Amino acid sequence: MVTPPNNDMPVIPSTRYAHIVGWGMAVPEKILTNQDLEAIVETSDDWIQSRTGIKERRIAGETESTASLGLKAARKALEVADILPTDIDLIVVATSTPENIFPSTASLIQNWLGANRAGAFDLSAACSGFVYGVDMAAQAIRSGSMQVAVVIGAETMTRVMDWQDRGTCILFGDGAGAVVLKASDVEGGVLSAILRSDGSGGDLLGIPTVGSEDLYHSDFSSNGHKMHKMHMNGGEVFKFATRVIKDSIEQALVKANISIEDLSLIVPHQANERIIKAAARSLNVDPDMFVLNVDRYGNTSAASIPIALCEAIEQKRIKPDDYAAFIGFGGGLTWASMVIKWTGAKTADTRTGLSINQQRRQFSYLSVRVRAQWKRFNQRLQNLADRINPRRGRIRRLRDKADQL
Repeated sequence: MVTPPNNDMPVIPSTRYAHIVGWGMAVPEKILTNQDLEAIVETSDDWIQSRTGIKERRIAGETESTASLGLKAARKALEVADILPTDIDLIVVATSTPENIFPSTASLIQNWLGANRAGAFDLSAACSGFVYGVDMAAQAIRSGSMQVAVVIGAETMTRVMDWQDRGTCILFGDGAGAVVLKASDVEGGVLSAILRSDGSGGDLLGIPTVGSEDLYHSDFSSNGHKMHKMHMNGGEVFKFATRVIKDSIEQALVKANISIEDLSLIVPHQANERIIKAAARSLNVDPDMFVLNVDRYGNTSAASIPIALCEAIEQKRIKPDDYAAFIGFGGGLTWASMVIKWTGAKTADTRTGLSINQQRRQFSYLSVRVRAQWKRFNQRLQNLADRINPRRGRIRRLRDKADQL
């Protein structure tokens, strides 16, 4: 028996593309300069700038977190894309500094956005994580299983710094960047990606935490490692980065069937100015092709590429039909490159219903806050009632346990 076609099923084009249609960034207001660091650790502005190119970095305040920064970046990206939270199918947060082991930072952001139709998970690939995340989302869109995805790179790296280790604490800063990817039958968007890892270099850069095998090694404290604090072999990581950038970008270009001459822009992970200049020499391209903002933000790990992309867009360094490459590298060791054909978002005067969608987004955010406040208020009322009538409280707790069985 032949099953008749279901006319209610969506028609999926034979060729689907994943386009970046929204973008946004968020960085803390607090700035930590090299001069400020001179009072914390034995270093100097000249020493830091000559070796890294960094002049200052942003530091998360007491009320800021990886999730709150990621949320701000995601909201801005949704505004550019003019997408409603209820239209999102997937949220991926690339981070090395999540809010919790679980629940995921992505799930927190999903709730705060009011994206109640979206799946959400965190991705751990260190400074390569954003490119990994964009590729995961693009693959899901190309497969036809999803239409809209939000990929966020968000970090509060300064909270895992050993502020007595001048080899690491001078390098890192906090921030977040996000992009919205959307399905289209128009050619372009994410064209290729190269994802790689070499776990044999895992000891060169890491953050030991719960369950780390370092805890069972007798030399844990003697090798300079501290629980929940970053350690890095800077020289070896520098050599690794300068080695993989050229090959990775060239492989992505071959996969996208274009040449280095076709590229208009390269958006690299902002680890070190010397690494980026070395990459330009090895690729034999003008250093101005690389986006560089490490001097103002330091190394923001998984957030660095989307932050740099947002600034490049704001500076009009990329326009429709341009080809651009992303390249990330970091702990794992991991590295990842990607080639995209840029289309960008519709301009505000060509969108329809923009003001209505803005109101609907704001209503979604407000509804989430109201529900959260009501939940807290209701819990306080229950706690108060339990204190007034302890027997009632015991009965309620027994019922709650019975419901869980």
